[in-house]
Amino acid sequence: MRMRLLLAEDHLMFRQGLKAVLERENLEVVGEASDGHEAIRLARTLHPDVAVLDLAMPNLNGLDAAREIIQSSPKTKTILLTMHTEDQYVIEALRAGIRGYVLKSQATPDLIQAVQEVYRGTVYLSPGVSRALVEAYLSKTHLPSDPLTPRERQVLQLVAEGKTTKEIAVVLGVSVKTAESHRTRLMEKLDVHETASLVRYAIRTGLIQP
Repeated sequence: MRMRLLLAEDHLMFRQGLKAVLERENLEVVGEASDGHEAIRLARTLHPDVAVLDLAMPNLNGLDAAREIIQSSPKTKTILLTMHTEDQYVIEALRAGIRGYVLKSQATPDLIQAVQEVYRGTVYLSPGVSRALVEAYLSKTHLPSDPLTPRERQVLQLVAEGKTTKEIAVVLGVSVKTAESHRTRLMEKLDVHETASLVRYAIRTGLIQP
């Protein structure tokens, strides 16, 4: 049987290019998504062998989408596509249970190998990602953690995308009062007092692209 893949990337042309690369290797792309929520829905329905997720997707980023997919479809292995090589991104991905970390600049030559290795149960990291960092993680050496919870990261992303509190409430499926409370706690935790500072933080941490 052919390996079944879910591909989540909000830029259509880039997604189509990756799909063509995968299908040339006789891999079957059974589902395509343009944001994190859609990726989660498809994973729950299709239970693909591997889900390839872009980090910076609208509404819900690839990292938090991967967390949900790992819980709802445990047999699905996850690979994160990103532009970031910084330690914090790699460690957060590994902590989330993501098995592959592929740099978008190297996606075409790396992705096939990443999919094959992750499917076999190993961890794949693009060249350029610090091996020493991964060894430190695997040996349980103390490494800094993300100060935000998954829900706070979702709220941060939605605020940075320009959504109002009412729109955030609809996306999260909560009341406007609860959404406002999430936003207030987020700003207190980050010690910021204006939306522009939240946007800058979201860009710096890779949740949205400038």
